[in-house]
Amino acid sequence: MPRKANAPRTRHDVSAFLDSFPNPAKQVDGRTLLALMQEVTGESGELVDESVVAFGRCRLPDEGDGEEEGVLVAFAPRLREFVVYIMPGLDDYGGLLERLGKHKHREGRLYIKRLSDVDLAVLRDLVSRSVADMRRMYPD
Repeated sequence: MPRKANAPRTRHDVSAFLDSFPNPAKQVDGRTLLALMQEVTGESGELVDESVVAFGRCRLPDEGDGEEEGVLVAFAPRLREFVVYIMPGLDDYGGLLERLGKHKHREGRLYIKRLSDVDLAVLRDLVSRSVADMRRMYPD
């Protein structure tokens, strides 16, 4: 998912989407991520492209002189891992990444196999700081 979320929002139920995972452990981790991001953003979350759970909206400058709709934070369950989208990128969060636990990261994306592999308090702090940064950079 790019920093700019031009993909259409869907009317699908996020809970039904999470319930559709065949792996019960993945369902639990998905619900945990959902609750964490709902708590941090104050938003309920909605599906983008039918497989990304996105939270909050903001106006981002586009390639020209206009604006595009973006999101504050998002996650997507994939076959092998969860992808957590940290929209400002990860450059300013190195200390948190060092303490997070077992994960991979690249270009604003965290790749986490199981939430039991990471420190949820650190993940919550990372998401909270990134959302605050997005709100500061792109106030509505």
